[in-house]
Amino acid sequence: MKHILFKRKSLPLRIAFAALLLTTTVLPAAAQQINPPGNTLPQPTPIVDTVPVAREVDYPGTIKLDVDATDTVQGIFRVKETIPVARSGHMVLLMPKWLPGKHGPRGEIEKLAGLVVRANGRELPWTRDVLDMFAFHIDVPAGAKNLDVQFQFLTAQQGDQGRIVVTPEMLNLQFESVSLYPAGYFTRRIPIEATVRYPAGWTAASGLPSKVQNGVYRYDRTSYETLIDSPVFAGKYFKRFPLTDRVGLNVVADKPSELAATPEQIAAHTRLVEQAVKLFGAQHYDKYEFLLSITDKMGSIGLEHHRSSENGVDPGYFTDWNAGPGERNLLPHEFTHSWDGKFRRGADLFTPDFRTPMRNSMLWVYEGQTQFWGYVLQARSGLVSKQDTLDAYADIAAALDAREGRQWRPLIDTTNDPVITARRPKGWVSWQRSEDYYNEGLLVWMEVDSILRKQSGGTKSMDDFARAFFGVRDGDWGVLPYTQADIVKTLNAIQPYDWAGFLDKRLNARTDRAPIDGFAANGYRIVYTDTPTPYLKGREKSAGGVSVPYSLGLTVNKDGKVGSVIWGSPAFKAGFETGTTIVAVNGTAYTPDRLRDAVGAAKGTKDPIRLTVRMDDSVREVAIPYFDGHRYPRLEKVGDGDSGLDRLLTAR
Repeated sequence: MKHILFKRKSLPLRIAFAALLLTTTVLPAAAQQINPPGNTLPQPTPIVDTVPVAREVDYPGTIKLDVDATDTVQGIFRVKETIPVARSGHMVLLMPKWLPGKHGPRGEIEKLAGLVVRANGRELPWTRDVLDMFAFHIDVPAGAKNLDVQFQFLTAQQGDQGRIVVTPEMLNLQFESVSLYPAGYFTRRIPIEATVRYPAGWTAASGLPSKVQNGVYRYDRTSYETLIDSPVFAGKYFKRFPLTDRVGLNVVADKPSELAATPEQIAAHTRLVEQAVKLFGAQHYDKYEFLLSITDKMGSIGLEHHRSSENGVDPGYFTDWNAGPGERNLLPHEFTHSWDGKFRRGADLFTPDFRTPMRNSMLWVYEGQTQFWGYVLQARSGLVSKQDTLDAYADIAAALDAREGRQWRPLIDTTNDPVITARRPKGWVSWQRSEDYYNEGLLVWMEVDSILRKQSGGTKSMDDFARAFFGVRDGDWGVLPYTQADIVKTLNAIQPYDWAGFLDKRLNARTDRAPIDGFAANGYRIVYTDTPTPYLKGREKSAGGVSVPYSLGLTVNKDGKVGSVIWGSPAFKAGFETGTTIVAVNGTAYTPDRLRDAVGAAKGTKDPIRLTVRMDDSVREVAIPYFDGHRYPRLEKVGDGDSGLDRLLTAR
């Protein structure tokens, strides 16, 4: 009995002693030197995730989504959503955060406003999650069958607020911006029906079928996953061009004259579809809709989806066709993604919902090989000439070869950039690197093509890989994941080689030079001349300034503002930085032509190029001792007859 009484009497004392242990840390002597005795040393509050994990089970009921998209003046989307509930108690609603195609947490939660949740006619309080700002906690009352949700999505009004998606003539509706979904379920298991009202007289296009009546589009019942993958372009000036029985080109424009495509131009887009189908040998969509905006008002975009793509180009896409290739690489790239990225996707990139973080380790395939096929298909279809394609290759290879950042940062690490930077501008791109898995991925796959051709005696190429890897399960528009081991296995089945070692070196090694040998092995070498190719002239004209990255190491706009400085270049060594403004060239007021001429005139002399520059309120004179003249990259053919690259770019 005394023993029991002793325990009872000592319980408060024990609790107090335990609490003292939790709040007091006894430090070793070395630690006491930097944390003097008597300093308060707290312990962190435990982090507890209270948002339900996604499960592979059916959601009980179909969400009804109603969007009013008629406000083209203030650009406000007004949302009403009815979400069935199976039981009372705790529930979490999510706004999509990790967005496919953007490869990072790019949901615009800051633009969600006016959130009100009701059940049984009574407003319910909500609480934002303390860890995940995209999550809202709600207590569902007993007897409630549905949650009635209302909010507004306040689209960007200025460029510094995000991408402009509403103008008086057109809009781009992305359903992740105008919907919430219940946590705890794979999004492919959540049914939803969406209805959208657009401005009177407008036409809307999407990869998701719909029926329209009195300006209201009722979209087919689908999964929440598919809805998010089915954006809309709508506009006052609209035209749809059928390309094949399964693919259409839907165009909205700032003015009707931009819709004036010639039969020859549409035929080139039709050939793009035909060449892609021949290449891959299968189609992973029932219907596919190109969504194309021709505008300088709505923000530009290039974003892939399984049965559509969002594409934004500047005015002149059709009307200035003969001025050069312009932005015609965009559609081949995004169309390729239906196979590479949407159907075949890196296993660590696939997620069950839009809250689970995506891992981007396979973007050198997802984006890099898509970049490779985009240029091939633009040439095979005739959307862009073979010569312009060769000139574009030269520019890509030269730009990457000038990136000294590869000395410290391997290619594979750049697949983290969409999360690290959220695609914000960088000051020293050539040293920091920036999503190089796109174009350097292209170079790696070009080298793979050259190895396949060499090792097989010319009987195998990347075409064989495309058919073997992407041309399976015709008609399947689900997701078929893969790993790097699957890539190696497929390549070895086509042509045995040390593919694992090759890819390890290209992805993980730090190097001095870009992997440009695939061009030489396929019959073209990169050379530098003092005359720009028509492709480079067109790019420079479009940018409105002067581009001398491989000589001085600068790109400068028409007003003299420096846009980029190549790390280690003559301009870099002279102390240039982005944002500097060139005021004068050799004592004469700056113009793009004067800077360009100065580079040429200094060749073979001993007179440095003298520039007057301004940064903020400081003006100084800079002398750049550069005497090698202009250096413009181009591909020069090696030998006679058709090379591997010639055959790669030839229509099938």
